[in-house]
This record gives sequence, structure tokens and C-alpha cells, in this order.
Amino acid sequence: MTKTPLPPDHVSEIVQMALSDHVSFADIRREYGIGEKQVKALMRDTLKTGSYKAWRKRVRDFGDRRAVYK
Repeated sequence: MTKTPLPPDHVSEIVQMALSDHVSFADIRREYGIGEKQVKALMRDTLKTGSYKAWRKRVRDFGDRRAVYK
């Protein structure tokens, strides 16, 4: 993640944005300054293992079907 820890309210907002099918990694980067790898690490640390795996599968599946997704 970033060198300075994110405030808990930012973590919550980032998780909600990442879980949304309508918000891209680029949108999260613009708003919070963290990249795709940091978002994935944050999600891995925040979500339960099964929820994280389901989220990653959904992001991958949508990405395969649509040129511009996450």
C-alpha cells in the first residue's frame, strides 16, 4: 500500500468503489492516488478470502468480456 496508512474511512470508501461494477481502477487512482496493485492488496487484506476470490473472478470475467473494465 502507500507509505502512509490510509484513514479507515478512505479504506471503506475504496472497498465500496472497488466492489462496484461501475467504478474503474483508474477512477480510484484519480480520487485516492493508489494503483491497481494497491487496491488489490487492500481488498485482499480487508475482505474474507472467499469474498476476495469472488471479487477477483468477477473483475477478471468482466475484463475479458469488456475492453474497458476496471
